[in-house]
This record gives sequence, C-alpha cells and structure tokens, in this order.
Amino acid sequence: MTFARNPLFINTILLGGSPEQKLQAACQAGFNQVELWQQDVEAARTGLHGLNNVLRDLPLALTDYQVLLDFDGAPDALRKDKYQEAEKMMQVACLLGASTLLVPASTDSRCHAERIEEDLRWLADRALQRGLNIAYEAMAWSCVINNTADAWQLIKKIDAPNLGLVVDAFHIFVRQRSVNDLAGIPVEKIFLVQLSDLAQLPAKEELVETARHHRLLPGEGNFPLATLLQYLHQIDYRGPLGLEVFNDDLHQADPVKTARRAMHALSQLLASQ
Repeated sequence: MTFARNPLFINTILLGGSPEQKLQAACQAGFNQVELWQQDVEAARTGLHGLNNVLRDLPLALTDYQVLLDFDGAPDALRKDKYQEAEKMMQVACLLGASTLLVPASTDSRCHAERIEEDLRWLADRALQRGLNIAYEAMAWSCVINNTADAWQLIKKIDAPNLGLVVDAFHIFVRQRSVNDLAGIPVEKIFLVQLSDLAQLPAKEELVETARHHRLLPGEGNFPLATLLQYLHQIDYRGPLGLEVFNDDLHQADPVKTARRAMHALSQLLASQ
C-alpha cells in the first residue's frame, strides 16, 4: 500500500454510540488514530480522565482535538470569550495527550478580517507554550479564508513552527477547486488530510447542510480523490490520513459495523494507488 506508513484515522462524527463505544469501534476496525470532538469529552460517562484511560488502553492516538470554531477575527463582543475558550480547549487537549488542536477559518459574517492574523499569531504562541500544534482549516463556507491556497498564504506569513494546514478533500472539491491549491506548500506544513466523497455537488444554499449531514465514504461519489492521493504520494506525505465523513445514516448505524465499513472504503482507496 502506497500510504502504509501513514497513521490512519477516523473522525468520531461518523460513529454512533457513546464516546467509549466510538473509540472501541475505531480500534477494532484497525484505525490508529481518531479525531475527537469536544462533545465526545462532555458526553463521556467516565469523564475526561476515564476517556484518557480508554485511549491509552486500546491503544489509540489522537489525530487532533476539535473544534475551536469562529475564533479568528471574532467580533468585539465575542473576542474575549473566544480567547478563553481557546485556553480551555488547549488545556483539555493537553490532558488528553493530543498534540494538535483543529481550528477552522471563521464562518461568522461579522468576522474582522484585519484581526485574523493577529488572533492566529496569539493562538499559535499560546499553543507553542503548551507543546501543541494548531491545524488551521479553510472551510468552503468560511467568510474570509475559504480555500487551502489562501490559508497557506496566511500560515506562511505568520511563520509559526506549530501552525499548519488541514487538507480536507470536501472543502477543496466541493468548490470545484483542485490539488493545485497545494502547490508550493511544504509537506511538513500539512498536519493532516481528511477524506470524504460526494456524488453530486450541492447548490450553494445546500452546501452547509450537505457538509454536515450527507458526505459519503471514499468510492461512493465522484470526487477526484485519486488525484489528491497521487499528489500527496509525490511530495512524500507521511502524516495522518483519514476520514471526516458527516453522514446521518451511518451515524445512526451500529458503530462497529460503520467503522469497519469506513476502514474498508479507506483501504480500497489506498490500495488503488
């Protein structure tokens, strides 16, 4: 397999059940890592420390802890709260043993574009003091930074050693962009790669609904995932590679069966390269 050395992960958003059941299912299916949500920690019946024990005992590593929403460029009324939220999430990430906090580009229409750089510099500095990485993600409906190429230009300008990119196939291909967005990005600045698929591009007004409820597993749609993987192989990407699939039907199914189905889809995709 071309990506045999890459850690393979699944985002827990795909799986139903309790947080503990999600982790068990991911491990049983053969994933090395998971993307864990703040909501998973809040819902864990054993609490944060119990969840930490489950991760250690399986063993299962964390690709990242997520998600710090609408942080960069937050409006005046929310800015202080967002800074406090960031501090709290970084603290929990460290307690969980996570190395990375995932931060999407702001989707708040009140976003202060002129403060995005300042906020990310502060966040990267605070994270560095804790030994954490910040993985920044340009989402297709983000207000200012909505594509990977623009996200890279911002990260390049800030030039913090612990600030890098999330490469998400959905957000690239749903906007009918291509792997050309990755041109010139040093491989070490790609912190993780998220894969999903889609059979048909949504109308603009259906974009967020589709993203949050109707993504597909690789091979079930028409995204040119092979071109993305070929590019990643070309630049010798060895970081985390996995699935972020928001799908209501799969989420409602048995988590063990869903995790195995997800690993099969991912393995088939990687084996085809």
